[in-house]
Amino acid sequence: MQTMPAHAAHHDDREIETVEEFDATVSARGTLAGYRVQAVDLTDRTRELLTTDTAGAVFLGCAMREDADAKVRADGALVFPPVPGLPFDPYRGLVYSPDELFASLAEGYEATPDALAHAWFQRTKADRDIHASMLRSVHDDSVSDALDELLSGARVVGVMGGHAMARGTEEYAGAARLGRELARAGFTIATGGGPGAMEAANLGAYAAPFDDEMLTESLELLGKAPHFTPSITQWASVAFEIRARWPQGGRSVGIPTWFYGHEPPNVFASHIAKYFSNATREDGLLARSDAGVVFLPGAAGTLQEIFDNATPNYYESRGEPRPMVLVNRVHWTEKLPAWPLLRSLAAGRSMEARIALVDRIEEAPDALKRLGG
Repeated sequence: MQTMPAHAAHHDDREIETVEEFDATVSARGTLAGYRVQAVDLTDRTRELLTTDTAGAVFLGCAMREDADAKVRADGALVFPPVPGLPFDPYRGLVYSPDELFASLAEGYEATPDALAHAWFQRTKADRDIHASMLRSVHDDSVSDALDELLSGARVVGVMGGHAMARGTEEYAGAARLGRELARAGFTIATGGGPGAMEAANLGAYAAPFDDEMLTESLELLGKAPHFTPSITQWASVAFEIRARWPQGGRSVGIPTWFYGHEPPNVFASHIAKYFSNATREDGLLARSDAGVVFLPGAAGTLQEIFDNATPNYYESRGEPRPMVLVNRVHWTEKLPAWPLLRSLAAGRSMEARIALVDRIEEAPDALKRLGG
């Protein structure tokens, strides 16, 4: 079974991201000097702040009372106060959960934090406001930091593929079985976090601890809302029903973007690292897939990912080339002939031994293991 490292054991010891960590640090160390406190509500920790040394500390988006604020500033701490009126927290210390992004789904998708963050992005991206663009950058950097902490020590396999793959199809079921098999082999699945092939792979990882029947029944239930159009609300609600019926599924990561606003995140990824910048998201997803990437049939986005991934493998800029497995011979040799180009590019280089084309999705796990040595 795949294990994802527990949060907090791996992050920088000077980072405090929960009120529990705050209390533990104050009682064990007796000082906050030089610490980074990130997005923790400290309104009920006034006494601790008034009586603890905070010299050189940095408070990122931490609510606190006026007297505490004045005291830590006098100590020489840097205080970045919470930004009012935002539908997201730019200083957040952890990645998102599906429940957090889809809170208020019962009132319709438009009411969810996910939809509100996208609406804010649409409003602010056109007016070139330096404050809004800075908040987006700070948010994305915080998410990257949280994602690195989450994945520390994990063996991550990226599964890429298009959002057009509909629930209820044989292709979708195959992608789900792929995710399940890789998760059971001890890998942490990372996808682009959206619908289609991405959702199927996250669903497979979610299904890993359960018996075959769970996946069969889930695929059948999902077929009732095959696509996220016309109703994202209905599409997401069916998925939440499955999670409620089979709680405590396997863990995996989705890495979506608000840049593609029409495309909601899928709820089967236990951890969602959602970005405003698509470029940061794309590069981050591939850079973290250190155990290789499987490319299912897709269109422009998936094609871009193939070559975004091939470039560092070609130049070995991330060290030894990582396995790349393309699935579906006809798709990648005739419909979008990426494979011949990739093979020519790899010829005579060490990445040549790390690329494979397979016809059937069932062959991908073995190919990945073979290429990974």
